[in-house]
Formats: sequence, structure tokens, C-alpha cells
Amino acid sequence: MEVAHAARDLANGWEVAHPTAGSRIEGAEVIGFRDRAAAGLDMRVVPAPAVTVVIEFGSGLTVDGPGGRQAMGSLIGGLWPGAVRIRGERVKCVEVRLSPVAAYSLLGCSLSDLDGTVVDLADLCGPADARRLREQLAEAAGWPKMFALTDAFLDRMRGSASADPEVAASWDRIVASRGGVRVGELAASCGWSRKRLWARFTAQIGLTPKRAAMLVRFDRAVAGLSAGADAAAVAVACGYTDQSHLHRDVATFTGRTPSALVG
Repeated sequence: MEVAHAARDLANGWEVAHPTAGSRIEGAEVIGFRDRAAAGLDMRVVPAPAVTVVIEFGSGLTVDGPGGRQAMGSLIGGLWPGAVRIRGERVKCVEVRLSPVAAYSLLGCSLSDLDGTVVDLADLCGPADARRLREQLAEAAGWPKMFALTDAFLDRMRGSASADPEVAASWDRIVASRGGVRVGELAASCGWSRKRLWARFTAQIGLTPKRAAMLVRFDRAVAGLSAGADAAAVAVACGYTDQSHLHRDVATFTGRTPSALVG
């Protein structure tokens, strides 16, 4: 990660940067964002098959969630964060999207503890470490240094736990199949009973295998809907039985209709 590529979206004034070599943390995707035009951030969080860590080193973020309104410098959102809205002015941040397998070993907490809310990063790593990281990012000269600091921070957070190889392989197969694999197939492929796979997978990933497959399929559907595709076409492409099935999953994960979600 020696060189970062940054591109400016001239339509809305946001600069988006990616490390050309990727993150050296397995299972992590790192992206830098800078609000060059002071457009402001106002975003509803949508469930996704990744745990999201946002380290903001500008003016901070305001999070409206189940626990009320909170000011946060950095935050962590689980696979299913619930009804959460994030706002900020002149935002400068590094966002890390962790596969749940990576998040299980890096964050040192049960992923089910992150369901239904967004938590302050300081709650996991301590206020001093969270504050120091923000200060280092604010002082860093350029995205490559910021990305290196972020990777080093994640390395320091790494705990002793790691996902079972069978759980990791099952997650990878769910993602590769775009949510189309059955639990029985997963159990057979790793030599476990359905009950054992269900219990170990849920404990380490934070969702049941069935709900994880639903989430991966939903994430693909959101991408199609956001690109302007017709809901009926998205339903067929993503393996839903019909458009009503898609509507039910969107309502399950967001409490909204597909059209309201895209809007």
C-alpha cells in the first residue's frame, strides 16, 4: 500500500481514495472519503454483508439510532445496524469494510452485540486509542499514510480468536453463490451436522447461515435497484421467487419498500 489512487466526483464534490495495493489486512476493504465541496453527509445506513468501521478525523459525525442522537468521532456498524442515520459536515474519514470472518478476529467482540445499533469505536479500543488514531490521521500527509495508519491500528486490535475454518469456508461459499446455497449443502461440505454449523456459524458471524444468505442476496438486490434496474428484473436476477419475495426481504432488512429504499 505504497500509493493511493484518489478520484474526485465532480458532481458532488467528494474525493474518494483507494489504496492501489489494497489493505494488508485480510478480509478488509479500505476507502478514504473527503468532502471537498462542503456538501455535507446525510445517509441512512442499509444492512450489508460487512462490518463497517468509520474513522472520521474532520468535524465528527452525528448518529441517530435506537439509542437516540449521539456525537461520534469513529463508529462501528454491524451487519444489521437497524434504523440508523448518519450526518456530518466537512467529513474526512477512512472507512473499513470488514468481512464478518475478519471482524470476528479483529474486533474482539461477538458480532451479534453489534446488531441493531451503531457503536462508538472507543467502546471497543478505549477512548485514548480512538482519539490518538483520529489525531494521527488528521496530521498525516496524504492517503497512503492514512491507510498505513489504519492498517496498523487494526493489527493492534487483533485478538486471539479466529473463526473456525468450516465457518469461514461456509461464509465464502454463501458469498460466492450470491446467497443461493442451502444450509444442508453447507453442512455437508464441511462435514458438520446442520445443528453444529448453525450454532458455530451464528456464534462467530452473528447471523444464522440462512439469514446470512438472505443478507448477501439482499445486498446484490440493493445494488441493482440503486443502479436503476426494474424491481421485477432485480428479483429474477437475484434469485427471488417473485417480486413480492423481494419486497418482503427489503421490508425485513430496512422496513421500507424498494422504491423508498432507493429514494
